[in-house]
Amino acid sequence: MPPYDLDHRLVVGVSSSALFDLSDSQRVFDEQGIDAYRAYQDEHLDRTLRPGVAFEFVQRLLSLNDLSPSAQDPLVEVFVLSKNDPTTGLRVMSSVAAHGLPISRSIFTQGLAPYAYIPALNISLFLSGDARDVRTATLLGHPAGQVLGSAAVGHLAAAGPTAERAPGVPLAPGGEQPAPEDAADAELRVAFDFDGVLADDSAERIFQSDGLEQFHRYESARKVTEHHAGPILPFLRALSTIQRREEERAVEDPTYRPRVRVSIVTARSAPSHERAVNTLRSWGVTVNDAFFMGGADKGRVLRVLRPHIFFDDQRGHLDPVAREVASVLVPYGVTNEATVVPDGPAGPAGLAEPDEPAERAAAAAPDPTTDASVPARVG
Repeated sequence: MPPYDLDHRLVVGVSSSALFDLSDSQRVFDEQGIDAYRAYQDEHLDRTLRPGVAFEFVQRLLSLNDLSPSAQDPLVEVFVLSKNDPTTGLRVMSSVAAHGLPISRSIFTQGLAPYAYIPALNISLFLSGDARDVRTATLLGHPAGQVLGSAAVGHLAAAGPTAERAPGVPLAPGGEQPAPEDAADAELRVAFDFDGVLADDSAERIFQSDGLEQFHRYESARKVTEHHAGPILPFLRALSTIQRREEERAVEDPTYRPRVRVSIVTARSAPSHERAVNTLRSWGVTVNDAFFMGGADKGRVLRVLRPHIFFDDQRGHLDPVAREVASVLVPYGVTNEATVVPDGPAGPAGLAEPDEPAERAAAAAPDPTTDASVPARVG
């Protein structure tokens, strides 16, 4: 039998800390250490982990595999990439099965960050709750994002406390996996900031150094010049292949309603919007909505749009909505290098929240941990 081909699929790698709420497990690890953590996982093997920040996004993304003509040839593949060891990882995969997620492939690397396997597995998006892992992956040029918070958002958070679920407690009436907030709503809504996320940070650097007026002049003079790719563009490109399959399905079946909806929510405004639109066209990607906010609060749009995941390169745009929208920080570019937030209006990608110097140094430095069995986080 030939090997399973990953090269022509949308492949997502998700850590257990992004997929599930590991706050209780993390507390045991932080307060009592690795041995107590292992004992805790053994004792709670039959207690299904509750959904985490990226759960609904992954659930809906995997549902798109019904577009494939064969269940043996899915369009979407999800790997669990975890720093658990294989034994403690049993609970993670048991929870995957209990939630009815069609995920069968996993990698457990006992304390070592798994981002080295991103290119080997053709992963177009890596999601983790571990800030250090995501920063290092991004520095290495991998498409990575840090999910913010450890609890589920939206309808999943409303279902009750984020503590782990006891044996025998169903996921939903009848033991089925959680229903979407609106059972008739089968869409997968994905929202992206533009600069520092889909595009590189060259325009943001102009804003930071020369101000808003010069930024608009710079972008207007280059309105037909394509931006260089940013860190999360590989995921949008892969998602666009699913959108094209949906277009084909709609031709085959006029009753079919496309489910993938892609939105851009950016602090750009006219006249700098033109280069962004032309760049998206030149990339050959499909965007359904574009919100050029000109520095206005993105949260006002996001609370109406209700994306199942939103990517931005700074905490200032994400933190205010993180309890309502699954929020992913892309720690890339000049906004994540800044140590001082200047006064004045937000630029095309907004202004960065300052990082603590120690955090920046830790993110840029190689992992000094010599004992691979003792990770910083349990995800």
